[in-house]
Amino acid sequence: MALGWGIISTGRHVDGRIAPAINAAPEAELIGIYSRSQERAETYAKKHNAKAAYDRLDDLLNDSRVDAVFIASPNSLHPRHTIQSARAGKHVFTEKTMATNLEDAIHMIHACRENDVKLGVGFHLRQHPFHIKASKLIAEGTIGPIVLAHAQLSYGKRGQVREPWRSGLSEWWTEADLVGGAFAMMANGVHMVDLLRFLIGEDVVEVSAMTDGQIETQPLEQLAQLSLRFAGGAITNVVCSRRIPDSRNDFIVYGVNGRIIGTNTTTIIPDSPSLLEVLSDSGDYTEEQGLGALANYVAEMEDFRQAVEQDREPSASGIDGLRVVEVTQAMVESAWNKRSVRIDPVKI
Repeated sequence: MALGWGIISTGRHVDGRIAPAINAAPEAELIGIYSRSQERAETYAKKHNAKAAYDRLDDLLNDSRVDAVFIASPNSLHPRHTIQSARAGKHVFTEKTMATNLEDAIHMIHACRENDVKLGVGFHLRQHPFHIKASKLIAEGTIGPIVLAHAQLSYGKRGQVREPWRSGLSEWWTEADLVGGAFAMMANGVHMVDLLRFLIGEDVVEVSAMTDGQIETQPLEQLAQLSLRFAGGAITNVVCSRRIPDSRNDFIVYGVNGRIIGTNTTTIIPDSPSLLEVLSDSGDYTEEQGLGALANYVAEMEDFRQAVEQDREPSASGIDGLRVVEVTQAMVESAWNKRSVRIDPVKI
């Protein structure tokens, strides 16, 4: 049966990606949209063929046709909306970043477990076919133990030197408390951290960050470079920014027996296909594939529906979200204090 969705909060991401993805998913139905403005909720509902529009969250959550909610509110509101939804018996899919601090992320996981509902996080890059294939190849030992990796997701506007390039992001992205103490990291870097976790299949145990922010005069960074140590010893590098126009948004993973490169896989560039290049003892080859802008989002909606139906964890679970929160907190601490930070992954 189709999974009935409600969307909590509106905005550019919902308008351009999430609502269209729900409508395009094979067994999904967009039931209702909540906004603090009834007029705005009705505008979105009409545009995206939702059956109802609400300006009270309780009304959305009391709609028996809603099986799951997609939370697209500001990062600082994710815990409140998750807990309220879980208590109403709704499965929860929250946009990244899951929460602005570790304590809230833990509360979100407990609330969903206690109310027997699923919790997923919007790390849509796990759905890219080349990322899935690279993860399997690495797990199978195709390139041997991992030594080094790099992942980059950056944007920018030519000629713009210091002012942040938000590209449609809401104003709350400039408020440190609301966004979680980081800007480029929260907007882009969290995707790269989760991608490396997905590819390597291990947790991060140490973070060292260098940024152009995390100082009194500029608490939020526009450029961050992170060195991450994984539990198995691999050292990796993440670059995220809103100051790099024409960025190469790729990944590369080196093992002792070869390497895997993904080109144009961490963002969708119109008319520019993704490439996967594998060089290993078992043979070298290159694949090419073009994806539509909604492909990864449609896939994550379908994965979440299947997780509910099969009673399994979604591809990006609450625990995966928690692990990225751990890294993000360590990144902020490292950047402010100019030192590396160890992580002891929380056990839940």
